[in-house]
Amino acid sequence: MTRVRVNGEEAEIGAGTIAELLVARGIDPGARFLAVAVNGAVVRRAEWPEAALAAGDEVEIVRPLQGG
Repeated sequence: MTRVRVNGEEAEIGAGTIAELLVARGIDPGARFLAVAVNGAVVRRAEWPEAALAAGDEVEIVRPLQGG
């Protein structure tokens, strides 16, 4: 297990990559209008399957919400 911060909250994860993290959180990595940044840098969607996560990383998962 690796300890990271996801959207501002500490989390213990078993995922090793961004794509695995998304699936573990119930988010479809193929969903439209989805962005991920690690340590303040946006990671391209094509890199998610190989983009490794390390202890202490700060991950931001951004997706639009309906409403107003």
